[in-house]
Amino acid sequence: MPRKKPDPLIGAHMSIAGGTYKAIAQGDAVDATALQIFTKNNNQWKAKALTDKDIEKFNNARDNSAIRAYVGHTGYLINLASPKDDVFEKSVDSLTDELERADSLGLSDLVMHPGAHLGEGEEYAITKITETLNRIFDDTQDVKTRLALETTAGQGSGVGYKFEHIAEIIDRIDNKSRVSVCLDTCHVFAAGYELRNKRAWNATFKEFDEIIGLDYLRVIHVNDSKKPLGSRVDRHEHLGEGELGLEPFRFLMQDKRFVDVPKILETPKGDDPEANDRRNLDILRGFV
Repeated sequence: MPRKKPDPLIGAHMSIAGGTYKAIAQGDAVDATALQIFTKNNNQWKAKALTDKDIEKFNNARDNSAIRAYVGHTGYLINLASPKDDVFEKSVDSLTDELERADSLGLSDLVMHPGAHLGEGEEYAITKITETLNRIFDDTQDVKTRLALETTAGQGSGVGYKFEHIAEIIDRIDNKSRVSVCLDTCHVFAAGYELRNKRAWNATFKEFDEIIGLDYLRVIHVNDSKKPLGSRVDRHEHLGEGELGLEPFRFLMQDKRFVDVPKILETPKGDDPEANDRRNLDILRGFV
C-alpha cells in the first residue's frame, strides 16, 4: 500500500485567554497541525511569570494533540528601534522575558516585527535593532527558541518591508543560529512583492533566497490582503477574498520547499472564530 502523505503543516494564531494551554484545544478543534500564540497579553509590557503548573498544563495538552509545530508572536508594544528611551528599555526587558517564556513552552520560533524608527531613519533602526539583539542574545544564551524577524508591509516608519532590511539585520547578528525569518504573504504583497502568478511567485522567492536565504525561512503567515500591491498598508483578509486571490495559496501549498515550514493563519476571526479558521484551513487543505 502507498504511504499516506502527512497532513500539511497548517494552523492559526489562537487565543491564550484563560491559560496558554487553552490555545491548543482551539487548534485541535479546527484540526490544525501548527499553532501560534502570544506568550502573554500582547498589549501589556509585563505579565505574571509562567509557573511550573502553567508549563505542565501546556505540555500535557501538547502531548495529547496532533499539532506538530508551535511558534509564538511577541507583543505589539515592543519596538527595538524606538528613539524614546523609556519605550526602548521596556522593549528590551519585554523581549528578553518573551524569549524566556517561549523557550519554557518549547516554542521553536518567536515572531517579531523588527521595529519602527519614528523618523530617525532606516539605518538608525537597523543599527539599533542589531546592536540590541546581540545584547539580548548574550544575556539569554541558554534559550533555544529562535527570534523570527517578520517581513512587514512598510506601514509608517517600520523597517522589514524590503528583503534587504532583514538580510542586513541578520548579517550584523553575531550568533546567526538565534534568528530566523517569518514571511507574511499579506505584508510582502503590500510591500510590493508580486505573488499572484507562478512566474512572479518564483521570482519573489528567488529574490528572497538570493538576498536572505531560504534556510532562514521558518514560519509563514498565510493572509490575503485587503489593500493592493505596493500599498504599504497592513490589512489582512480571508483567503481568496482580498487582492491576492487564491492562486498564491495554491502555489504555497504545492511548493515542496515549504512542506516543513509551519503556515499560520492570521485572518479575521469575526463572530465565529472556529468556523472562520476552519474555512480558511479547508482552502489550504484543498490545494495539497
